[in-house]
Amino acid sequence: MIDHHESTYSQLTRHELYQWQQVMRRKPSFLNRTTKKVQQRINKIIPEKVHVVITKAIKEITRAVVFGAGFTTLSREEKESLEEIENIVKERINFYSSSAAVEGAATGFGGILLSLADFPLWLTLKMKMLFEIAARYGHNTKDYKERVYILHIFQLTFSSQERRNEVYALMENWQATSEELPNDLNEFDWRTFQLEYRDYIDLAKLLQLIPGIGAIAGALVNHKLTNKLGKTAINAYRMRRAEFKDPKLLS
Repeated sequence: MIDHHESTYSQLTRHELYQWQQVMRRKPSFLNRTTKKVQQRINKIIPEKVHVVITKAIKEITRAVVFGAGFTTLSREEKESLEEIENIVKERINFYSSSAAVEGAATGFGGILLSLADFPLWLTLKMKMLFEIAARYGHNTKDYKERVYILHIFQLTFSSQERRNEVYALMENWQATSEELPNDLNEFDWRTFQLEYRDYIDLAKLLQLIPGIGAIAGALVNHKLTNKLGKTAINAYRMRRAEFKDPKLLS
């Protein structure tokens, strides 16, 4: 007997996934390209030593988060229906978005030094959320390739449209992509990862350093971007489910 409620939910999520895929495939607009060129010029002015230091910092922080015991002991959890899975996932996204807002407000209120501390704290919250979402959809977060997929979700959210197109193409056929992954995470393109991430959030996070509005800016930015990351993760994991592997959907 067909569960019409479940069928309706599946249809709704299929439509949402299709719309999201169109956005991921969309070519960079004139504004996207112009903004990217300005950012590239600024990056060329910054001394290479600075890029090396920042890249290393992001690499080590992300590695610590990805390989930390607190992020690799989550057990796989999969409910009977997609709707059950996603109800829990959406609750957890709300929890992490609210937690990130509180953390952003606290560090924003504390001035420049505490605002700098916001980076690793917020990154940790975002990564914990992604690991939990992966487990809810039934993926083994102890698997190296699943951790790399998590990094791809992160890039998909915090990148220029041009880079988003590239990352999405890799994720769209993840089975083939995963088979070609390097065995050493050190071979991951950390330079591109940190430049795209930093360029994406720089302007918003600079507001957090301004006295008087830092706390409000920190809370709003952290909440909005954490929520966006969660929604990206939902569609990224929907894309890998058997019921959505319809050639017509992916065309």
